[in-house]
Amino acid sequence: MSYWSTTPPRRAHILVIDDNIEELQLLLGVLREAGHRISLAFDALEGYRRATALQPDLVLLDVRMGATDGFTTCRLLKADTTTARIPVIFVTASSSVEERLAGLREGAVDYILKPFEPAEVLARVAVHLALASCREQVQACMEEAESALEHARSEPAADHADRVLARAVERLVRIDLANVPALPALAASVGTHEKRLSRVFKEQTGRTVFEFVREARLAEAQRLLASSALSVEEVALAVGFSGAANFSTAFRERFGSTPSAFRQARLAPVAPPSVPSA
Repeated sequence: MSYWSTTPPRRAHILVIDDNIEELQLLLGVLREAGHRISLAFDALEGYRRATALQPDLVLLDVRMGATDGFTTCRLLKADTTTARIPVIFVTASSSVEERLAGLREGAVDYILKPFEPAEVLARVAVHLALASCREQVQACMEEAESALEHARSEPAADHADRVLARAVERLVRIDLANVPALPALAASVGTHEKRLSRVFKEQTGRTVFEFVREARLAEAQRLLASSALSVEEVALAVGFSGAANFSTAFRERFGSTPSAFRQARLAPVAPPSVPSA
């Protein structure tokens, strides 16, 4: 069967997460007529919890849902080993390129713009269901996923939730090291509050959020110094330091040399071994 067929290869279970289901009645009707089973959630965090419990084949996710947006749901889904494999398609009325790019960076596979054409929706859903099915047939991926699922089932529920939260924060930080949100905003971005995030992150990683951000920035700076043509000042700004002086101090404290000395050492030619005289 072609990926582009509007007839799905199997009856799929689709979770629709939206706080205004009335706007999606046409979409729900089209999906049901195509043979799909539909589950609903009406806010972002409820959607994440339902996805972990129901394990749907695909998630259709609204971006804007009150205090907690769809990006939060997508971050949690992709940080959770039990739901990371599930394709997420955002459904939104916004035509903003920045918003679409943000969703794709969080792990979504596609966007559907409102108002939508039913045939296009069915085609996109069928494509991503088919692609997901093909990925699942790869034995190595299947074994890895099964191992991850078994590990998740063996964890106490609270420990698993804390692990997911920490992974979501790590992923969010690494997406844009130059613009890491302040701790309160970072906590809100994963659906929690500052005090809980600080406690959970320290327990799960052995480091504070600040320590993790600093280490991630310095590690990325080291990579850029070794593999790019950016100046030291440009590297500092790219990873989120306010200036070259602060960056150089932090780099020297962490790696024992200045950024310039580190780069020069990496670029210095290796001297050929000396040949002993006869």
